[in-house]
Amino acid sequence: MLDMRFIRENPDKVKTAIRNKFCDVDIDKLLALDRERRENLQKADELKAVRNRVSQEIGELKKKGESSEKAIIEMREVSAKIKEIDDTIRKIEEDIYNVQIWIPNIPHESVPVGTEENNQIVSEWGKVEEPDFTVVPHYDIGNSLGMLDLDRGARLSGSNFVSFKGIGAKLERSLINFMLDLHIEKHGFTEVSVPFIVRRDIMFGTGQIPKLEEDMYCIEKDDMFLIPTAEVPVTNLHRGEILQKEALPKKYVAYTPCFRREAGSYGAETRGLMRIHQFDKVEMVMLSEREKSYDALETLRGYAEEVLQLLELPYRVVTLATGDLSFAAAKCYDLEVYAYGIKKWLEVSSISNFEDFQARRMNLRYRPDQSKKPEFVHTLNGSGLALPRVVIAIMENYQTDEGTIIVPEVLRKYIGTDIIK
Repeated sequence: MLDMRFIRENPDKVKTAIRNKFCDVDIDKLLALDRERRENLQKADELKAVRNRVSQEIGELKKKGESSEKAIIEMREVSAKIKEIDDTIRKIEEDIYNVQIWIPNIPHESVPVGTEENNQIVSEWGKVEEPDFTVVPHYDIGNSLGMLDLDRGARLSGSNFVSFKGIGAKLERSLINFMLDLHIEKHGFTEVSVPFIVRRDIMFGTGQIPKLEEDMYCIEKDDMFLIPTAEVPVTNLHRGEILQKEALPKKYVAYTPCFRREAGSYGAETRGLMRIHQFDKVEMVMLSEREKSYDALETLRGYAEEVLQLLELPYRVVTLATGDLSFAAAKCYDLEVYAYGIKKWLEVSSISNFEDFQARRMNLRYRPDQSKKPEFVHTLNGSGLALPRVVIAIMENYQTDEGTIIVPEVLRKYIGTDIIK
């Protein structure tokens, strides 16, 4: 959420951000409401000064034993006007809030302007070399090796829900344990286990609501939501608190299932594990001092990249353009792995800096110095990693011409075998 003073002082910058993120918010209407609010505040202050003066006059008249009836009538009239103006101010503030919550975060100056076509590849790791045999897509080899049961998954919950079984389920579990161990033991994260269902204000805190509410799974009876990512509950862990500078950065990691209604259209783009409504993910969250958050973004990116390097999967790093950025993000890197069977680059991680946008929504601050007033922290998160497409890449990149799948070396102690056949 953007500070109203910032919007007031930088209207053109805010309008540019709205345009570049392809949002639709009337900033001129917001500024008009803001002027109206401040004018009414001034009127209320002037009338309150009058009320204080009349109140003193009434006290002095009573001390002298003189009639104060006229002054009392005047004070009642002034108080009624103050109440009327205060009611008007509350209504205006509600209108301001209802516009303000739809304003997206300002993209960082280093973010390219444009749509998905303007995303920039900033680095690549590993070689993409087509094997000398035809690689079978993950949904076919997963079925033949008894790793996936797509039909029964859909039978349980509908299209775009999947079921892993046997060695496929163990591969999922092995990846989760490997990633958690790496981030905890080497990267210094604290593991947390959080609820998978959260209140509306928790979803608002990280920016999923109101912008993306239609994409979320809502439990209407309780007005609660299945989490779309562990980012939501984990980032909100310290909502409403004032942290000490010495406690930063805070680094949390969590495994959760994730639930999202949006799953794209039917066909090749959604077949198998490509785009599903429920999936597993290991999520990293960092809370940072303002001045250090972009260094933290690069560090977080490095943590996610190390997972792919240890799995020995070829990948590239992409800086998202303004139109491809999420509503709340100021800057985001996507990590994309290559899958030989479906011949596509697949996003397996987004690493984002939200600056103080989320922290303002959840009133999460830190004290930079004991003599200074608290400031809003900067929040960051990154998938470390999202599992379905990592599984796709392993099933297709480690496939042999004999129809087996070699297990990546770092996973062998977790899965208990070198090869899936």
